[in-house]
Amino acid sequence: MSGSGSRETSWERVATWYDGWVGDHGSVYHRELAIPAVMDLLRPAEGESVLDLGGGQGVLAPYLVEAGARVTVVDASARLIASAKHRHARLRGAKFIVGDARHLAAVAGLDPGAHDAATFLLSIQDMDSLDGVVRGLDWALAPTARVVLLMTHPAFRQPRHSGWGFDEGRKLTYRRIDSYLSEMAVPMKSLGGGLPTRSFHRPISTYVNALADAGFGVDAMHEIADLPPNRRPGKGTRGDARGNAEIPIFLGMRAVRR
Repeated sequence: MSGSGSRETSWERVATWYDGWVGDHGSVYHRELAIPAVMDLLRPAEGESVLDLGGGQGVLAPYLVEAGARVTVVDASARLIASAKHRHARLRGAKFIVGDARHLAAVAGLDPGAHDAATFLLSIQDMDSLDGVVRGLDWALAPTARVVLLMTHPAFRQPRHSGWGFDEGRKLTYRRIDSYLSEMAVPMKSLGGGLPTRSFHRPISTYVNALADAGFGVDAMHEIADLPPNRRPGKGTRGDARGNAEIPIFLGMRAVRR
């Protein structure tokens, strides 16, 4: 995941844990929900150049290459990029670069206006500032281009500011939202014994407006329900089957510039 400087957001310190969790093919959430949504929104064409930002160990790269695209994975974590090169050493049409998504013009190996599309697979909420990321997109993408974001749903799944509740009177499971419009940096739980990473919550309008400032208009969205309880990893389940089926866990968004 991408970033450095005053608001350090690189996942370098938890790279070993994250690499083990994602592996070659991604977690069950990657395989069954996140990657299919990104591919459906992106619909890469033969020969297109795709920039995968915050791409970690390159879990999306094989799908893009299989679809006929060329992919450049950029991530601020040198350990994750090293893992990507190791895991995908035989993958032709993909390259992996250490770089900051907020300063793409300074990343060696990238050229201005050279890419047809950009993807953020569960990475945009780990990046700050958003304005810097969008400026980088404006620099790196062609005049006609598209961007696909896949994130935990900002309206329903804010870390530490949302959760399940149960109304005894109505016998109804509901989703409680403590905050939405306020942008905030939220420390996550420690992963793999390392210092906690941070998630940057923003309302949906912030993403739409930031992209619009660079000439991108949102033309498609997916709101994705959680996996059924019997397919969900982990020991416990939160919410109930109906609540998880009705209240989305992920938001996918496509923005185009013509």
